[in-house]
Amino acid sequence: MLRIHFTDADLARTRVAAGPDPLWEICTSLHRFQTRQGRWAYADWYRTARDRVHAQDFARTLRTFLLPLVPRASYFPDFLTPREAADGLDSGLEAILAAAPGRVLDEVGILGRTSGAPAWAPRLAERGMRKDLVRALRTYYDTVIAPHGDQTLARIEAERSARARSVLDHGTEGALQDLGPCLRWQHPVLHTVYPEDRDLLLNGRGLRLIPSYFSWGNPVTFAEPSLEPVLIYSLSHEPHHSTLPGDLGSGAPLATLLGRTRAAVLRAAAHGATTGELARFAGVSASSASQHATTLRDNGLIVSHRQASCVLHTLTPLGAALLRGSGGGTDRRATAPT
Repeated sequence: MLRIHFTDADLARTRVAAGPDPLWEICTSLHRFQTRQGRWAYADWYRTARDRVHAQDFARTLRTFLLPLVPRASYFPDFLTPREAADGLDSGLEAILAAAPGRVLDEVGILGRTSGAPAWAPRLAERGMRKDLVRALRTYYDTVIAPHGDQTLARIEAERSARARSVLDHGTEGALQDLGPCLRWQHPVLHTVYPEDRDLLLNGRGLRLIPSYFSWGNPVTFAEPSLEPVLIYSLSHEPHHSTLPGDLGSGAPLATLLGRTRAAVLRAAAHGATTGELARFAGVSASSASQHATTLRDNGLIVSHRQASCVLHTLTPLGAALLRGSGGGTDRRATAPT
């Protein structure tokens, strides 16, 4: 069990990551190659990722270089997921290159004692070996993460919208109460299932919540307590399609493409809306709004995220592009509370 202890200052300084963290997504996606748990939620990604890895002749590097460094176990090195990655992949990879050799050796040693490290791992203290690692991480990202970027971004933005609503309705504690089945808020402590029994004292530093598309199961935090406090947690997943039908995005009015009611539902989702709010905006019953939302979701135009007793619907990047391209309005997600 992990217990994260908050003060009033920590509650005020708790925030949600602005978007997907590329290095955390790399590491959590590497875990998806190591287990069948939750495979159904990533079936399309896993199939295409495996094909791309083989097409790029990257399978051996993945198997012998990356997977041994990021085992699906109780520990992998903290230096692989630096804070700088919040500013983008390039910044994160530069931070890996700049990691202090002593730190790298210490963390590789922990990996060896806990999960088992490959014999070559201590050489990562050498800058030249870390250059090889950075090249491999970039190739992996470009091969299997970037092609799935729209899907990942849509789900993270939906989660941010859900957290924003919780904060507006119930304050920061409200946002902490509904992070998933593995997490339980009991003021002033956030409890979560964890491989070891541990207490994390925030001591006024706040907590950065990082929703991860590829994370599955228990939340994750840094092993080193002196690092910036973060909590990486899983999104709820539902299987759905992610491609636009060929006749959408043609520039025609939304009502012509989708029908008047369904177009109204899509516009309402631009703000982030519950099923009841979709119904009121479109002037239909809640059951009808739910049916229209299902159709839009199945065609990759919105995503739906359960929040307590309601479901929040938001646009995907494809849905936002359709709304702009059809003259139906601009992408209004930027004006939603964050």
